[in-house]
Amino acid sequence: MNYVLASTVGAIGMAIFVTFMRMKAAKRPASAKKIILPPIFMSTGALMFIFPVFRVHFLQIIEALSVGILFSILLIKTSKFEVRGREIFLKRSKAFVFILIGLLIVRVIAKLVLSSSIDFGELSGMFWILAFGMIVPWRVAMYLQFKKLHNELHNGQ
Repeated sequence: MNYVLASTVGAIGMAIFVTFMRMKAAKRPASAKKIILPPIFMSTGALMFIFPVFRVHFLQIIEALSVGILFSILLIKTSKFEVRGREIFLKRSKAFVFILIGLLIVRVIAKLVLSSSIDFGELSGMFWILAFGMIVPWRVAMYLQFKKLHNELHNGQ
């Protein structure tokens, strides 16, 4: 149970960190690099699956990916860009913070419920897959929207 508590506290800390980073990022112009790098950095977490304790069954992978993709829809809907002058910025969304908190609450409740029936290592693997399944579609959608705006901005000179 200590692992579940520690990982829950860690998830809350990460959510707070992401919220502040998102608010800070809205003050600076967006770039393709800033959109693409977070999932690439996060992908290194897949190395956890080298260790047998973190390996998950195929059905658990499908379940975690499905939930991650569903969660990503909410993030995609609240991530929009705007042109200010000759630069592209991420629009601030009041709903984003509430969605992030809501997703965190759902994840914490799911982790507490599932921790009684799934080993901690497997559960950790599933939640990494869920998070990766959430961030990749979200960032791909952001990148496509950014590129569209970027092309319109530079082709319309």
